[in-house]
Amino acid sequence: MSGDEASASGDAAPTVRVRGIYTTALTRLFEDEGLSVVQASPPIRDRFDDEFAVAPAGAAVSTTDDRQGVGIVGDREAVAAALGAVRGIGTDALAWRDPTPRGAVYAGEVTETLGSGAVVKLGAGAADDERSDSDSESPNLPSVAGTDPEGFLPHSKTAAHVEEGDRLRVQVNEPAEPWGSGRPVLDTTVRVQAGLATLVRGSSPDTNGPELADLLPVDPPEGWGIDWDRAADDAGLDELGDALDAVAERAAALDAAFDDAPAPDDAAPHCYWAGETTVWLWFGRDSRFGLDDRRRDVTATMPGHHRTKAATNGASAAVDFVEAVCPDTGTGGETDFPFDAVTRQFGPMAGDSVRIDHGKPDGRMFSLGSGEVTRRDADGTVVVERQMSGRGTYDALGVDQQAGDVAVTKLTEGKWWYPTVYRGDDGEKRGTYVNVCTPVEVFPSAVRYVDLHVDVVKHADGTVERVDDDELDAAVAAGYVPEALAEKARSVAGAVENAL
Repeated sequence: MSGDEASASGDAAPTVRVRGIYTTALTRLFEDEGLSVVQASPPIRDRFDDEFAVAPAGAAVSTTDDRQGVGIVGDREAVAAALGAVRGIGTDALAWRDPTPRGAVYAGEVTETLGSGAVVKLGAGAADDERSDSDSESPNLPSVAGTDPEGFLPHSKTAAHVEEGDRLRVQVNEPAEPWGSGRPVLDTTVRVQAGLATLVRGSSPDTNGPELADLLPVDPPEGWGIDWDRAADDAGLDELGDALDAVAERAAALDAAFDDAPAPDDAAPHCYWAGETTVWLWFGRDSRFGLDDRRRDVTATMPGHHRTKAATNGASAAVDFVEAVCPDTGTGGETDFPFDAVTRQFGPMAGDSVRIDHGKPDGRMFSLGSGEVTRRDADGTVVVERQMSGRGTYDALGVDQQAGDVAVTKLTEGKWWYPTVYRGDDGEKRGTYVNVCTPVEVFPSAVRYVDLHVDVVKHADGTVERVDDDELDAAVAAGYVPEALAEKARSVAGAVENAL
């Protein structure tokens, strides 16, 4: 058995720790699917009529900083079990394996220095190569697409000044969601984590651990200090022993990997240690409403609970207030998301600026630019007008951009498609492009969805053309788009083509 992975032993249920705005719904979901939720937060212990163990977690599930989805980190079996339970929550729940997982150790090369740290090249696919002997245990997911993996090493995480061209050993401390703009955060200190306990290579033992830790029959491996999690104060002797045994085993294996490996100067870029299995899940609009249903089984849940909470800190706090003062909300059969009320309070309104965040099935996300909201309707529609750069060509339309061109995009909350009309500065229509995508979500500062490749265009002469079916087929073959989602995209594209 490897690492922090109590779940991998025998017939024991996989264990999982959950944190963030999706915690209640995911706790209900995991329990229904036979997983064991551990280290539950006080609100969860109050909300559920269950006993939650304070034990090492095989997988940790946490909400991303932008609330768009969750990351799952841990041992392969527990991560695969958690992933299998969550992916079915909605048709638009998409998942990817991180090529730079938490805990992975690399010989990296500094390619750029910035004011607060350095960019470090880690090497393409190195962590995947390390896992090649255990593919049967790994989640059946494609890796996030993109260029050679790299990370960010803050100056505060290294004792020595680093410059471009330096080669050094680094560990992934904080993985980064693929749809965001950040890089994984690196550290030169090597750690092995197990939920309740973390071993730190080259540090002194922690003298402030739980009282029961003094009774454990084993000590941390030589050269490693132990850092106990706050949850360890409530754990029993057996749980503390399991946590220490798990990290000690992994620490010994990591020491052996370093002993047999070349120095960073000779190896970079190279992966010394594959780290923990790390996957990312993007929750689309349908998935959030599926999570609402699970949460409603447990406690008061307003229509669009997770959809609203995903918007801003203020919106999240407002949802908590509504459900606290109106404990019967969501129990009377109402299911419609209160788009008008939410956008009136938090935006966007006419005159506001919003980005169009264009997600891709391979995990990446690009901005199509920002524009002004020229209209907002209570039914969920916003019209966004953007000034075009006058450079390049409009995809599939085969028309060159010109200075003064304007793109008018009509986006409706919950729709699986949206049209953009391109016009010249004289008002002449240059063509219409209809994107087929996961259900649109209109957040205060950005509109988000995942593009599903297949699209429909209407040329200036009235000719209608369906495009990029081959790209959708390729995404299905690569594992980026589930077949059910692809069939939905094809159906939507067919309906749009017929309507135009």
